[in-house]
Amino acid sequence: MNQLARGTVATRLPAQDLERARRFYSEVLGLDPVDERPGGLLYRCGGTEFALFASTGASPGSFTQMGWVVDDIEETVAELRARGVVFEEVDVPGLTTKNGIADIDGNYPTKGYRGERAAWFQDSEGNLLGIGEPTP
Repeated sequence: MNQLARGTVATRLPAQDLERARRFYSEVLGLDPVDERPGGLLYRCGGTEFALFASTGASPGSFTQMGWVVDDIEETVAELRARGVVFEEVDVPGLTTKNGIADIDGNYPTKGYRGERAAWFQDSEGNLLGIGEPTP
C-alpha cells in the first residue's frame, strides 16, 4: 500500500524570527506550542498539527499556506481583528471579499457542502493563512 496515503499530513511554516513568530501565535492567535526542539515549535489544533521552523527563506505570502476550518467565521474574524489581525481584501474575477470575508461557490463534492466563506491574513513571518467556514 502507498506509504503516503497511509501517512498523516502536517504543515510546516517558515519563520525568519522564531521568537517573533512564537509571540504572534501566542499573543495574537491564542496558540501556544505543545512541544519544541531547537529551531522548531509544534502546535496542535483540533487533532492536527503544524510546526513553525527557523528558516533563512521567506514566504512570498501570495498563496494560502495553511488554513483552519471553523464553525463561525464572523466570530473568528471579529475575535482576531480585536487582537490586531488585518485581513486581506481581495477583488479578482471570481473572488471578492466584503469586510474581509469571501463567499465562495463550490466545494469538494465528498464534503457535502455547496461552498464556503473564507478569510485570509498574514502571520508575523509573511505566511498567508486562511480561515474557512463550510456553507450547507
